[in-house]
Amino acid sequence: MAGGGATGPAPAAGEPAPAAAGPRPARITAAAALTALEGVVLLGFGVYLLVMGIVGDPDSPRQAETLAVLVLLLALLPVAAARGLWRCRSWSRGPAMITQLMALPVAWTLVQTGGWMIALGVLVAAVAFGVLALLVNPTATRALGIGPRDA
Repeated sequence: MAGGGATGPAPAAGEPAPAAAGPRPARITAAAALTALEGVVLLGFGVYLLVMGIVGDPDSPRQAETLAVLVLLLALLPVAAARGLWRCRSWSRGPAMITQLMALPVAWTLVQTGGWMIALGVLVAAVAFGVLALLVNPTATRALGIGPRDA
């Protein structure tokens, strides 16, 4: 089999080799799955906003559609980060962490809204803190090929 074998397929042209050989740690798998879930939720929310901006009765259709496109574009960040984490690419840690840091103010706003949104805010915060904890773990940093900084 060309490009395959015991070590897995060879990287595509122009794509860097995986950061570390061996199986993907469970922490990286969990971080990738949670980050992908965030991206899928954002994509769904963006599609909902777009549909409501087009067929709904917003005060400003242009603003509604612009917000929808912005949310859809923002959803690309966690989706790309999740793909990179799944493939153990070192570059993916930064976008994944940025996604979690952006989720924390959203969670705070949801909690401040009150009602059933408190539960949603707590869930968003728990996922964000959980992914951050997974990504700063030494096992995860080693698997992504991220070492201590040179002094």
